[in-house]
Amino acid sequence: MNPLKSQNKRLHSVALLPRNEKQTLKVFLRAVRVRQWTKNLIVFAAPLFAFKFAPETLVGSLLAFILFCFTSSSFYLINDIIDVESDRRHPVKCKRPIAAGLISIPVAIAMAFLLLFGSLFIGWSHTPLLGMTILAYALLQIAYNLVLKHKVIVDIVAIATGFILRACGGAAATGIMLSPWFLLCTAMLALFLGVEKRKAELRLSEIKGSKSRRVLERYSLPLLNRMESIVTNGTLLTYALWSSGPLVDGASTSWMLLTLPFVLYGVFRYQLLSDPEEIARRNLGAEQGGKTERPEEILLGDKPLLLNVLTWLVVTFTILLVNQQGVI
Repeated sequence: MNPLKSQNKRLHSVALLPRNEKQTLKVFLRAVRVRQWTKNLIVFAAPLFAFKFAPETLVGSLLAFILFCFTSSSFYLINDIIDVESDRRHPVKCKRPIAAGLISIPVAIAMAFLLLFGSLFIGWSHTPLLGMTILAYALLQIAYNLVLKHKVIVDIVAIATGFILRACGGAAATGIMLSPWFLLCTAMLALFLGVEKRKAELRLSEIKGSKSRRVLERYSLPLLNRMESIVTNGTLLTYALWSSGPLVDGASTSWMLLTLPFVLYGVFRYQLLSDPEEIARRNLGAEQGGKTERPEEILLGDKPLLLNVLTWLVVTFTILLVNQQGVI
């Protein structure tokens, strides 16, 4: 091998990646945003609420979870490639591996290609319906990254649609039908998180004096507050209707209404954490106060909210178990 070429190759690899393998793995895991994989847990809604835990059902749900994790990670990479310049001006996103120059764009493209097409192939092999759902999710992400994220209001609707497709993917992988009320509740909750994300981004942009997204120029905090009020009401109303039971084609038992207070607390807790006055009271800086633009950070970082979610799961599982045994 030409010594000059060998030296250039070594220098190029050093410029692209950290020096040791442990750091390299850590950087790649940050690039695919493993912490955001919590968003894909909604694929387990189908077997949970149908209370079907046969081995093939669990395997199907786990497969759907993994494939949606890989697919979403591929688009996190694509999004970071497209937004690399604007991310470098963002107070938080500038630390992402691609924006920080820790992973080169050619390497990121190869990673995204492998994750995306591998997920599509495996999903289609499992069941064409799962493959079509992943394909629909992929097309939505392409449209979002290229066009929709720059369109006011449409960008938030696109975020919500992604959550609905995840829930449908879990159902497709297991052959379980989800209640229309549950899908509507999922959409409302996703809209709520989308509005909260834009609110946090807008506040950070105002603090830093520059907007990281063009679409933020069309939003204002009063507008987002009004939108938040609407989707909050929609979330609680649709969940209440779903949990009312079979009478309205909802949950398998009306005892699920006992879980409504946990949903109510979770929504209110999230709003509290995103409130500017609460952020000021807790002496959080701009970066910490902007965590509501990343729901996974709130879920994993706030103990009361995490405990609330875990309690909701325990109560839900108990109610469904007791109902299946015919006690209620």
